[in-house]
Amino acid sequence: MKTAGLLLALVAGPALAEPVAEQVRFIACPIYRDADSGKKSGCWLTDDREDGVRYDVSQAPVKPDWNFAVLVEGKRAKDQTDVCGGVALDPVRVSVLTEPCTRHMLPAEGYPGRRFVLPQRNLRPLSAPRPPFAQPYQERLFAVPFDFDKSFITYQLGDFLIDEAVAYALASKASRIEITGFAATTPAAVSGRTIAESLDVARQRAQVAAEWMRRLDVPMERVTVDWKGDAQPSDMAGADGLIEPSRRRVDIRVIP
Repeated sequence: MKTAGLLLALVAGPALAEPVAEQVRFIACPIYRDADSGKKSGCWLTDDREDGVRYDVSQAPVKPDWNFAVLVEGKRAKDQTDVCGGVALDPVRVSVLTEPCTRHMLPAEGYPGRRFVLPQRNLRPLSAPRPPFAQPYQERLFAVPFDFDKSFITYQLGDFLIDEAVAYALASKASRIEITGFAATTPAAVSGRTIAESLDVARQRAQVAAEWMRRLDVPMERVTVDWKGDAQPSDMAGADGLIEPSRRRVDIRVIP
């Protein structure tokens, strides 16, 4: 599946319509290039057999595990400086699947690699003081993305976003917090195979988010938890405009 269709663009709304044609989605075994780029060194590459293009997925929040196939979802980066030996995807998501792969490593071959840069939304650690939220407090919706078929909250992405929801809930003394987990249960054809998430994954995501909030002292008597399948796209910030990853999420509605 190379691009989302026009119908999806119409369902997603104006905020998601523009990036649709640019998005790629495929399954492949990852390749590691042994480049020296300092901290978090090396490059992660994947070959899309449908178009024969080698993509640089090094900027994904979750790195591949070279023992398993990965689902790649992304857009071609505006900056195509070739530092890894592939077409750079940014934004990009990489979801580790269960299908085993043979490890494949390439030498540097003169490529310098890509130095790790903390995403703009994560400029400060979670422990750093936050600026106060604007008042008066209004109902707000926070969304947390997940990798395909996973309920694990992603480091330096999902954790930052759910922590924002917690901070707002506590600051506003929320009267009600509605947590809804979503899963992409509609089967999709990707790289010659059919993939879909189960409704149980949506349940796990919602419960993980609720547990995170409980551990950070959000009053649980004010929290409701629900989950749904056949998720529709969202213009959530955490998906960075990527259609399919936006289906895999938890919505946290905070009502002061």
